[in-house]
Amino acid sequence: MAQGSTSIAACNAVGVDRRTGRRWRQATGGLIPRKKPELSGRYLSLDERLRIADLHLAGGSARSIGLQLNRSASTISRELRRNGTERGRRGCGTYAPHAAQKKAELRGCRPKGSKFDDVELADLVQAKLCVKWSPRQISDHLTAMFPDRAEMRVCPETIYQALYARGRGYLSSDLHQHLRTGRGVRRPRRSAGNRPGKIPDMVLIRERPVEVDDRAVPGHWEGDLVLGSNCRSAIATLVERQSRYTVLVHLPHDHGAIAVREGLVKAINALPERLRKSLTWDQGTELAQHRRITLATKMGIYFCDPHSPWQRGTNENTNGLLRQYFPKGTDLSVHSPKRLLEVATELNDRPRRILGGRTPAQAMEQLLSEAEKPSGATTD
Repeated sequence: MAQGSTSIAACNAVGVDRRTGRRWRQATGGLIPRKKPELSGRYLSLDERLRIADLHLAGGSARSIGLQLNRSASTISRELRRNGTERGRRGCGTYAPHAAQKKAELRGCRPKGSKFDDVELADLVQAKLCVKWSPRQISDHLTAMFPDRAEMRVCPETIYQALYARGRGYLSSDLHQHLRTGRGVRRPRRSAGNRPGKIPDMVLIRERPVEVDDRAVPGHWEGDLVLGSNCRSAIATLVERQSRYTVLVHLPHDHGAIAVREGLVKAINALPERLRKSLTWDQGTELAQHRRITLATKMGIYFCDPHSPWQRGTNENTNGLLRQYFPKGTDLSVHSPKRLLEVATELNDRPRRILGGRTPAQAMEQLLSEAEKPSGATTD
C-alpha cells in the first residue's frame, strides 16, 4: 500500500484475506506513507474528466454526458458538484479537469486522518454515546448545534467505523457497549419471525381503520412483550404511533394472559380517552383475553399476520432500544416500577429524527394539550 496499491490489491499480492489485511493495518495504527493510489476503472480518469469539461462547456446535461461516457448521470452530476471550481444557480459552474483530477487523487490518498482526532468532537460524541444516543441522533444533534463549524459535524457511518475499527481517534474501545445491539463487531441483518398463537376471536390487522396507517390521528398504539431469560420474566411495552411515546408495563410475577390483561388495563386507562383508539399486537397468547381488555378500556385490538413483525415496526424498533437497558438473557422481574419509569423517561427524552428533532415526550405533551382544548376551539 505504501507503493500506491489499494487494500484489496495489497491483500491479493501478499496472499491473505481482506479481513486479515485490515487487522494488520489496524494493529500498526494504519501508519502507511501517503501515496497517490492506482485508481481502478470504477473511478473517473483524467481523459474522462477532459471530455466532461468539453461537453459541460458545450452545455451538455449530466444525463447526456453520462450517455456519451457510459457513466451514470449521478456520477457526472456528483463530479461537477464536488470538483467544480465555482458554483452557479444550478449547483455547478466552471469545471477544470486537471484541478478536479488533483482533488480526486488527494481524497483517495490513504490512510486518512480521523474526524475524531479533534478532541472536542470526540468528547461530545462519547458523552452522547454514554447516554445511549444512536449515531444518527448524535449526527443530527451536532448539525443543529454547530451549523457553521464543519469540523464539529460527523455522519453516522463515521461514528460506526470509529466504534468498530481500532485506532480511529480518541473514542474509547468499549463504547460499542452503549449501542442498541452492544456488539463489538458488525454483523449482517437476519430476519426474525414471530410464532403465531391460537387466540379466539382475533381481529386481524387488515380490518384495522385506514386512519391508523398514515399516523395522522393520535391515539393508536403498538404493543409487545420484552422477554427475560428463558422466557420466565417479561415487560410489556406500549408505543404511540404518532409521537413514538413509550409506556412500560410492570409484570412482576408472570406474563400470562391474566397478568398482561391487568397490567394493560391499568396503563391504558391512565391515558386520556382521546388517546385510546386502537392497539396492534402480535399473535402471542399473552393477549388471549383481548376481548376483556377492549371492554375495560374501549380500545380496539388488532393482531398482526404471522411472521410479520414489520406490521408493528415502531414497537419493534422501541423494543430494540430497550434491550440496551434490559439485555437478553437477564431476569427482568428484578426491575421495579420506578426503574421502568426511569428507563421510559430516558427513552422518551431522546430526540427523534422522524419527529423533526423533537422528543417523544414533547410530541406527547403537545397531543395532551390539544386533547384538553374544548371542542371547536381555534388558535391564532
